[in-house]
Amino acid sequence: MYAVIKTGGKQYRVQKGDMLRVEKLNAETGSTITFDDVLLVGAGDAIKAGKDVASAQVTAVVTEEGRGQKIVVFKKRRRKNYRLTQGHRQSYTSVRIESIKE
Repeated sequence: MYAVIKTGGKQYRVQKGDMLRVEKLNAETGSTITFDDVLLVGAGDAIKAGKDVASAQVTAVVTEEGRGQKIVVFKKRRRKNYRLTQGHRQSYTSVRIESIKE
């Protein structure tokens, strides 16, 4: 059984036992969270979507919080002596999918 959930403006296809890195969530390490925004639930050839999955939930456990690798943002305008270097590290929350309830 798998589900498609939406969190942090992105959609993820998940199954039980999957490890997933999502945008930073307000949850502590070891706590259980539920994703209520389930878009699709599938098992084999049977697929449910729309109003059929309005009550579906995906339960996950927070395993880790951290920040990703640094990304260098370099801007330049030629012949104008303009150079700007910035860096960015995106925060993430790592979760393990525990169950999918229809």
